[in-house]
Amino acid sequence: MLRQMLYDANYDKELEDERLACKALCQEYNSLPIKDIEARHAFIKKILGKTGEQVHIEPDFWCDYGYLISVGENFYANHGLIILDAGTVTFGDNVFIAPSCGFHTSGHPIDYERRNRGLEYARPIVVGNNVWFGAGVQVMPGVTIGDNVVIGGGSIVVKDIPSNSVAVGNPCRVIRAITDDDKT
Repeated sequence: MLRQMLYDANYDKELEDERLACKALCQEYNSLPIKDIEARHAFIKKILGKTGEQVHIEPDFWCDYGYLISVGENFYANHGLIILDAGTVTFGDNVFIAPSCGFHTSGHPIDYERRNRGLEYARPIVVGNNVWFGAGVQVMPGVTIGDNVVIGGGSIVVKDIPSNSVAVGNPCRVIRAITDDDKT
């Protein structure tokens, strides 16, 4: 799985046990009292592999393994974040994620014989610093998003997005560069 080769996601007992343990932690996290922010901040660090000090994820949050997710400093995700982390998912500093976004490292073979056997692959996702994702964005396997990027709501990101750009659409594409004029 971590070598980005086909692996058995459906019938590998060790992977199934790891996913179930992580989902139990996610379920517990999602049931913590909303007003107990300190407990939520401490608990999310039990799920994720690496975090900065300032990490805030609104419930409901779900992931597959947790330990393959790394988030930088000043990370905020609104309700409904899903991270399918069979591959690594790395977020830089100052990343803001609107509601109902997903980051999906897993993919499946096109041919049905291998897909029906439960085989899949995982490709890492990398997100730079100072990135904002609008509501409903979905990021697909193997995508790298540079620094200082805005991804417009509803976008499906299937290819890399360069730094200092605004990108939107399905498929997501760069529509313009971010310039000093955006400060006014």
